[in-house]
Amino acid sequence: MLFSPKILTGAIISLLSIGTIFAYPRLNAKLHRWQAQRQATAATAPLAATLREGDLIFHTSQSAQSQAIQLATHSPYSHCGLLYKTNGEWQVFEAVQPVKLTPLARWVARGQGQHFVVKRLRDADTALTPAALGRLRAAGQPMLGHAYDLAFEWSDARTYCSELIWKVYDWGLHRQLGQLQQLRDFDLSHPAVQAKLRERYGAQLPLSEPVISPASIFSSPELVTVVRR
Repeated sequence: MLFSPKILTGAIISLLSIGTIFAYPRLNAKLHRWQAQRQATAATAPLAATLREGDLIFHTSQSAQSQAIQLATHSPYSHCGLLYKTNGEWQVFEAVQPVKLTPLARWVARGQGQHFVVKRLRDADTALTPAALGRLRAAGQPMLGHAYDLAFEWSDARTYCSELIWKVYDWGLHRQLGQLQQLRDFDLSHPAVQAKLRERYGAQLPLSEPVISPASIFSSPELVTVVRR
């Protein structure tokens, strides 16, 4: 059966329209990420002279578990990492999936509202010597590529964000930033927290499991705030 040019043209336009409808959300998401990246690059570029290797950076993650972490710890900060400079570029050593180094602007762009806080050892001028920074890097090196620990277990096979930087400072400099707690010490009363606990553990909650939270490190008296954006 032959179709007239008008029918063929109409069919092609319809198909293109349908394709545009289905592609639009993906294009919109890509545009949003591109805009966020540009804004984050502009926000972090002036900080080059302010940041120091070994600084800690915190933000509000937009991950699925972020709300539960915020509610359980009574803190807006649900993700954190360690700042290093590699080949002239600032990067964040972080535990996601997997543990890796992420360019700073990309890390900031992922956070809610691109808000972030940078903290530093109070005695960084004397404590973070080149040799000490070398020990920090060496302490974290074996963790690169490790899987993210969804169960927040105190093991070295897998790791989560605050556990990573706590252990790097402990192993590298014998400095313990923040107070270790047990799972039972957190506020587990909110339905969103309880739902996430059931998802991860079922009915058997490991209430005695040692945990270090981003909030605990953030509040450490050994740290001072150097950047708040």
